[in-house]
Amino acid sequence: MLRRFIYSREGILSMIVLAMFLAVGTISPDFISVSNSISIFNDTSILIMLALGQMLVILTRCIDLSVAANVAFTGMVVAMVNQYFPTLNMFVLMLLALGVGAFLGAINGLFVWLLKVPSIVITLGTMSIYRGATFLLSDGAWVNSHQMSEAFIGLPRYEILSIPVLAWMAIITILLAFWTMKFSVWGRNFYSAGGNPMAAFYSGVNVGKVQFYAFLVSGTLAGLCGYLWVSRFAVAYVDVANGFELQVIAACVIGGVSIVGGLGTVVGCVIGALFIGVVNNALPIIGVSPFWQMAISGLVIIIAVVANASSDKDKARIILRKPEASVGSAPSQSH
Repeated sequence: MLRRFIYSREGILSMIVLAMFLAVGTISPDFISVSNSISIFNDTSILIMLALGQMLVILTRCIDLSVAANVAFTGMVVAMVNQYFPTLNMFVLMLLALGVGAFLGAINGLFVWLLKVPSIVITLGTMSIYRGATFLLSDGAWVNSHQMSEAFIGLPRYEILSIPVLAWMAIITILLAFWTMKFSVWGRNFYSAGGNPMAAFYSGVNVGKVQFYAFLVSGTLAGLCGYLWVSRFAVAYVDVANGFELQVIAACVIGGVSIVGGLGTVVGCVIGALFIGVVNNALPIIGVSPFWQMAISGLVIIIAVVANASSDKDKARIILRKPEASVGSAPSQSH
């Protein structure tokens, strides 16, 4: 088991992340301290949760470009509700964030499922709509820390066993995602719907409905992250998480989630997010300018996409042959 993991994509990526972590530690010993390690994971927690939701969408051969806009809109909603009702229970606010995020994700899923609109088209549109709705809702104004209650700001920072609640939420999300994708029929349906939609259809899997569920989960996690983002940074404004969807997709691709669907793991997705988290924390320490940071991140994404495309070449050919065989047999069935 251990040997197989070491030689797997996830194992190799884990060793790369560990090597980077230790290499930066030779320059700055504090970087590899326990407290800083927890801080890096905490910084990456929102990315991890969003990447796990995006993974489900990509597994079904779709993509969600509106995830960061969902974060911004949901974050603004809960921040404004907290501003006007500061005594409102935090559990209610969390449910509100989950509900708003799920609603926005469901809009994407319904267009893909019922109207067969390509996901890249609908989510590109809803990305702009959700950003615009955030502006209209707030009238372009910010909700700052002094307008938020102490409970609203303090919850993600509250520590349990020296680990912030934000990090614990990411850990719980990882465990739930791992169990779902590994042991449940519902989780396996995501793989079958993206790996071979025609075979999944003949097996009784409603591919469109599975895609809808993927967007629903992605939106729900985005809603949760909307609250976590604005409460952690103690500010809500229109451009919250602007462009963050690219990092979310990059985490999935780097972690081995196939861009042609049907292939990817929770472990790989998490390690891909941690890779980005370590890079983002390490580059400033070694004196790399923000412009080079963007270039390096882009280069890593390109390499990961090329690697995924190469590894998926045979799989893609098999997928392409099966519809042809089915189409060829269709006339004989109709006579």
